[in-house]
Amino acid sequence: MSNIPKVLIYTTPTCGFCKMTKAFFKENNVAYTEIDVAADQAAAEEMINRSGQQGVPVIDIDGQMVLGFDKSKLSQLLGIK
Repeated sequence: MSNIPKVLIYTTPTCGFCKMTKAFFKENNVAYTEIDVAADQAAAEEMINRSGQQGVPVIDIDGQMVLGFDKSKLSQLLGIK
């Protein structure tokens, strides 16, 4: 059995691509931690510093940053066929 990746997703409540990403995670039984950057200014600054992006979603999978809902990249990093 492989190690379970640590998945962190930076979101806002109104973000459609965030909802799509979370639905994709749910479909594939991927556990994740969600951080609402609209409600947490420190987290928003951390996200921008780490990714160079202000847009969401920003997904961190074991330190690998994925910008936006990139299904093929997420599948690759998570080992989803």
